[in-house]
Amino acid sequence: MYHLNEYHSTAELNHALAHDIITQLSQAIALRGKASLAVSGGRTPTELFKLLSQQTLDWDKVYITLVDDRWVDEHDEASNARLVKSHLLQNNASKAHFVGLKTAASSPFDGEKESELRLQQTIPLPFDALILGMGDDGHTASLFPHAANLANGLDMHSGRTLVGMTPLTAPLDRISLTLPTILASRQLYLHLVGENKKQVLSQASAGKDINDMPIRAVLHQDKTPLSIYWTL
Repeated sequence: MYHLNEYHSTAELNHALAHDIITQLSQAIALRGKASLAVSGGRTPTELFKLLSQQTLDWDKVYITLVDDRWVDEHDEASNARLVKSHLLQNNASKAHFVGLKTAASSPFDGEKESELRLQQTIPLPFDALILGMGDDGHTASLFPHAANLANGLDMHSGRTLVGMTPLTAPLDRISLTLPTILASRQLYLHLVGENKKQVLSQASAGKDINDMPIRAVLHQDKTPLSIYWTL
């Protein structure tokens, strides 16, 4: 299950979440000499990224990648890699090592094996910290409801790190971490803003069908600690 943290403002939430992430990464560096962080894109984490970038940490020992990304060039405004480079890999965090998911392949289905190999050879796995978001349709990462390849993304025995995805409820093909890779993380954070997201969370928590709302696979598991951070 999960622990829900509620805050009075976005600023209060961002400071609390940034503190907890930095603490998690610092502990990983102290224990293993390096740390890994996977982040999600979208509008919600932009201010969090800016705040994280200013924190004191041995950033040269931190490896950062994406939970998912749209299969677009990095200069495209829809690219999560662009977002992370613009807002997180700045200031103190400019010393961190970033590994993107997009390759030169024409589709995520053609490029997923290359992306997977790149991650496995570069990022210290499992992730020490992983930040998820959640869509109004109950998707998380790029695990979208009833997508043709969703079963492969949710399969806990697939042995896969990444999977290509064509959403039914959003444009553009995506590449996403698989559910087993997400749940192998040492700590999960779910970052939510707005009353509507609180309602979606309640709906997801009350039901069991993960094909309808893939976020349920994260909410209902007891494998990995999950902390939810929410504000209006």
